Amino acid sequence: MSRTEKTREKILLGGSDANINFEDLRQLLAALGFAERINGSHHIFVRVGIDEIVNIQPKQNKAKAYQVKQVRNIILKYRLEDRHE
Repeated sequence: MSRTEKTREKILLGGSDANINFEDLRQLLAALGFAERINGSHHIFVRVGIDEIVNIQPKQNKAKAYQVKQVRNIILKYRLEDRHE
């Protein structure tokens, strides 16, 4: 199981939203087909066919818990799979 798959599983289980590495979350979103642009500390992800815009920021080296929850909801709503599978 790749690091991206492990991150996806950890997010979907929902038990440790405050303990997701920021860089791992960025890599997961890229693997799910999102395009990234950076504006200061804001990393903004968009994808064709997805209405929501994902905006994440690091808190030290971790992702913010509420942003991890937003990513989980998008993965579940759109049934997103890693494009490298």
